[in-house]
Amino acid sequence: MRNIVLAGMALSLFAACKSTPKADAVATAEKQEVARATGESYVLDSASIINWTGTKPTQHHTGTFKIKEGILYVTNHALTGGSFVIDMQSLTNTDIKVAADKAKLEGHLKSPDFFDVAKYPTAKFEITAVEPFIADSSSGNTSVVENATNLIKGNLSIKDSIINISFPAKVTLDANSASAFAHFNIDRTRWGINYKGPGNPKDWVINKDVNIKLTISASKK
Repeated sequence: MRNIVLAGMALSLFAACKSTPKADAVATAEKQEVARATGESYVLDSASIINWTGTKPTQHHTGTFKIKEGILYVTNHALTGGSFVIDMQSLTNTDIKVAADKAKLEGHLKSPDFFDVAKYPTAKFEITAVEPFIADSSSGNTSVVENATNLIKGNLSIKDSIINISFPAKVTLDANSASAFAHFNIDRTRWGINYKGPGNPKDWVINKDVNIKLTISASKK
């Protein structure tokens, strides 16, 4: 009987667990050479933002990071390169309504337990390649981003780690503006983001995958 009760409790917990939102899975690789800056330049504006969702059993939290600065390069009406700097100190929670609880979580995430923003105030993404994205369900080449146009590859630097990631994105360009949107999940532990260190049991209940919605808006320089 005890085993049946324990099994039932385990199943109930599993059923109640919050899962990371469905999104594109990034491919990862070692650091790559950054794409050479050529073509017309588009400067990122204040509408550019990163939305994040973190999950653990029975609960999830959402928030944002601001993009401090960035630039995109366009040649012959095609995105060819660029980079942007993420202001890690701008981390904000958006789902908690009680001010004290909201401040507590934000302080916790900014502490050495996670992002250690006092030591690492910024993160950076540098494009290494941009390729056409051609959806093909038969081969599994699909994206949650509607009408994705490109596969973007770039070096993502967080804390002391630099890892190349690739993800589908919808890129829109015209004579005076550029925009891009991507929706993907990344494994935070690849960048050394662990609660109280890797292998700590307190980190096990936090989902390794963090959901990212990347919204980029830029104007021609």
